[in-house]
Amino acid sequence: MLLYGALNIKNRFLGMYKQANAGHVGCSLSVAEMLTFVRFGWMKDTDEIILSKGHAAAALYSMLAEDGTLTEDDIKTFYQNNTYLAAHPPVNKIKRIPFATGSLGHGLSIAAGLGLAQKLKKTDKQVFCITSDGEINEGSTWEAALFIAHHNLNNVVWLIDRNKLQGYGRTEDVMKLEPLADKLRAFGFEVVEANGHDFESLENAKSKSQRATKPTAIICNTTKGNGWKTYEDKVDCHYLPMKDDQYSLITEEVKRDFEKRLTAIG
Repeated sequence: MLLYGALNIKNRFLGMYKQANAGHVGCSLSVAEMLTFVRFGWMKDTDEIILSKGHAAAALYSMLAEDGTLTEDDIKTFYQNNTYLAAHPPVNKIKRIPFATGSLGHGLSIAAGLGLAQKLKKTDKQVFCITSDGEINEGSTWEAALFIAHHNLNNVVWLIDRNKLQGYGRTEDVMKLEPLADKLRAFGFEVVEANGHDFESLENAKSKSQRATKPTAIICNTTKGNGWKTYEDKVDCHYLPMKDDQYSLITEEVKRDFEKRLTAIG
């Protein structure tokens, strides 16, 4: 069940961040359900997933431990000397991580190239790319979007983590993105909006994407630091590591959220 997967993934990466005394906790909490859904509720084993917002690497590593690509011993090396599990994903070191990401603005271009290759090969392989909303400031992202639309790469699914915060503040204050959906449609995308923390909403977005004849951009409305009540929806959760009491509170909140969702579905 997706709920159990998300619970395991969150608990694992929260422990990783705490042990490493590392930041970017909020970025991973923002994208956790999206990663869980794409990996376990949508993509085939032959498909590719690109986490362009590589600063949420711990969530990606935790997901890869959940699907058996990484071991729990691997996870213990997070942030350690000589590890492959660095602050940003490495290149050609871990299965399912085909490119290094985190230098923002590159992921969608990578997905575009992979998508075109599969279209030329006439395969049914899909490429899923998860970007932050802050990296849409990058011109390379819009160039990739034009390329995807021009070649009608409907095997590329672009998911945008729309938490409306980036490293320097609110996205709309740093560089206004709205009306984002209209801009994406003008570029040639089928645009779907979803609650990025809700699996039913993500499932609906998947259904709409599968019916689309154009490339799909899914705007996933999320909350940065979802569940970290002290810093939820605050730029501080982009950088700050967790203190002991905060770690206890977050893990308890994650557990309560899981139980609430489980009760809701009976």
